[in-house]
Amino acid sequence: QVQLVESGGGLVQAGDSLSLSCVASGRDFNRYAAAWFRQAPGKEREFVAAVLSNEIMTSYADSVKGRFTISRDNEKNMVYLQMASLKSEDTAVYYCVAGTRYGVTDYRLWEYWGQGTQVTVSS
Repeated sequence: QVQLVESGGGLVQAGDSLSLSCVASGRDFNRYAAAWFRQAPGKEREFVAAVLSNEIMTSYADSVKGRFTISRDNEKNMVYLQMASLKSEDTAVYYCVAGTRYGVTDYRLWEYWGQGTQVTVSS
């Protein structure tokens, strides 16, 4: 089992930057891929970014590519999402996720989820 707790959400203005953090606990977290998903009101959860267990390989949704950066620190059991040039359409609850399906963007195939943190971008 892996437990995930996100922090860092808040209210920002369009164009601002914001960083999210996620602390993981439980066995073998470092063996899992980690990812961020988000869910806006009335919309399905969508993939944002993922990082492989080796801390090196990453992937991004087209909508955030070039603006968001995912990283992880396996020694600290941490996952990060740095967000820049935020837009109103980035407003959502952001979830830290872990699982074995790196490269899969279907949220239903990821095993472990945090409780989510709200990010609101005002225009």
